Amino acid sequence: MTMTVDAEVKPRIAAAVGAALLVAGIILVTVVLPAEFAIDPLGTGAKLGLLPLGVVGQQVDALNKQAGEAGGAGRASGGAILVAQEKPFQQESVDFKLKPREGMEYKYRLDKGEALLYSWNATAPVNYELHAEPDGAPAGYAQSYEKKNASTGASGTLTAPFPGIHGWYWENTTDQEVTVTLKTAGYYNIAHEFRNGQPTKNKMFQ
Repeated sequence: MTMTVDAEVKPRIAAAVGAALLVAGIILVTVVLPAEFAIDPLGTGAKLGLLPLGVVGQQVDALNKQAGEAGGAGRASGGAILVAQEKPFQQESVDFKLKPREGMEYKYRLDKGEALLYSWNATAPVNYELHAEPDGAPAGYAQSYEKKNASTGASGTLTAPFPGIHGWYWENTTDQEVTVTLKTAGYYNIAHEFRNGQPTKNKMFQ
């Protein structure tokens, strides 16, 4: 009886495993390789719009790797790395009013390796994402650094892995107006404000 069951079950298991491997292979070739590695042997990535993401992803990975190298930095005694800056040091504190269900973005233009110190808080929980748009990236592409819901603030230091605009998207999901206060410091010279996905204000720093 046992031998009969094994004889019936083993072919079914083998067929199921084979089918699973086949499906995994198809997904790998048609979706994963184009979107993650810019490899598109069948041309499906280009048709599905995934190939540009893979191309930019590879560029971002390369820039991230380069950012870890010394580049134009000088090494001081004690292992410290000194990076000279020609731009003047900037600081700002700015308030943003978010209407109920409104979202907005505020981003700074940073070159590769430039650091941005930041701290922000909101009068009520908001959804937010810290992200960047690399120079030369396809329209709509963004590199996400951090994304959280129902947060009232965050602080830290961002070192740009590539040139582009780097900053935040905040979304007020409540029925009341929310104020977001952002404080930053760094060597930025331009800031961009977006409302409803459209640029509304550019700020120049001297």
